[in-house]
Amino acid sequence: VALLKLVGMKPVIVHGGGPQISDLMQRLGKVPEFVDGLRVTDAETVDIVRMALVGKVNREVVSAINQHGAYAVGLSGEDANLLLVRTRDPRLGFVGDIEAVNPAIVERLQNEDLIPVIATVGVDESGQAHNVNADTVAAAIAVALQAEKLVYLTDVLGVYESYPDEGSLISQIDVVGMERLFTEGKVGEGMIPKLRSCIEAVESGVG
Repeated sequence: VALLKLVGMKPVIVHGGGPQISDLMQRLGKVPEFVDGLRVTDAETVDIVRMALVGKVNREVVSAINQHGAYAVGLSGEDANLLLVRTRDPRLGFVGDIEAVNPAIVERLQNEDLIPVIATVGVDESGQAHNVNADTVAAAIAVALQAEKLVYLTDVLGVYESYPDEGSLISQIDVVGMERLFTEGKVGEGMIPKLRSCIEAVESGVG
């Protein structure tokens, strides 16, 4: 990331922290629950999400980047109303769908030659914090900034034609191909929001 900055690019880092959230939930006596790859988030879990994402993961990512130069600044979707959301589904609790992205704070940091590192907590019109899927946020911010490229880092190899057969790993796919996988029921769990956000970004002109 620091190298991207040094060669003249303007990286923006958007991160989640699913494993860290789940770990903290379990340590506090809560059992993680998911629906269609999205975490069920009650009022107590929102606080846990903020602690894990903003208080831990964000600081760790900022610190790691700043080992290579004083570039990174941490923020969340709550800062300067960066991510305005609405509640997606009562079954999920405080899980947000993005209503609007206000990229001004990100652009100001970029103009100061800094790297924004964004934790994916958004707020609704009343100021209530919501957990927002990191892949969805990454795509929405890329679209708002008119980014040239959107790159995902994940702890799985990628998308499979026949999961979990590693021999069916797909190395290249377009929007039509991704839609076909959904139609054929070949996309599950965490890949659902990831591919949906890819489709949204590509259709909005992001590479």
